[in-house]
Amino acid sequence: MFRQAQIAEIDYLTDLVQECGAFMRANGVDQWLEGYPDRNYIKQDVEEGTVFVFEDQGLIKTMVVLNEKQDPEYQDIEWITPVSSKNLVVHRLATLPEFQGQGLGSRMMDFAERFAKEHQYDSIRLDTFSKNQNNLKFYEKRGYQKVGRTYLSYRDDADYLCMEKIIL
Repeated sequence: MFRQAQIAEIDYLTDLVQECGAFMRANGVDQWLEGYPDRNYIKQDVEEGTVFVFEDQGLIKTMVVLNEKQDPEYQDIEWITPVSSKNLVVHRLATLPEFQGQGLGSRMMDFAERFAKEHQYDSIRLDTFSKNQNNLKFYEKRGYQKVGRTYLSYRDDADYLCMEKIIL
């Protein structure tokens, strides 16, 4: 079941993203530094009503943040859609490591794309660590196009690929 996250789940969701970050680092993908995203990020996202989860048999297995917040560095990217367009931005897509490879990330992105259509967004934008080949393949397979590279303010030692998909 897909639903909005609840305030009472902030600690659980913080643990979920921390587990994902540790799993990526253990597998040679230094996308999320230790401690990122922290409880403050998750708390703010949940309080804003922008965290969505997939729950199965009482267990949250996957989460994503969907909002319109674009990092300042996005201004330098040549996006497919114009500045005046309405864009949904995907942040912090995370699946518990023991459930990865079961299609839950795809199901969550299906949800995000339905959400974008229902709320009349022109496109979905996101960024992903340039060295995370699994993510790059995942998003490209879903029709996301690479539109540029950036260094994010909180992480100037690694470049991120910005991607966009038009929502019809």
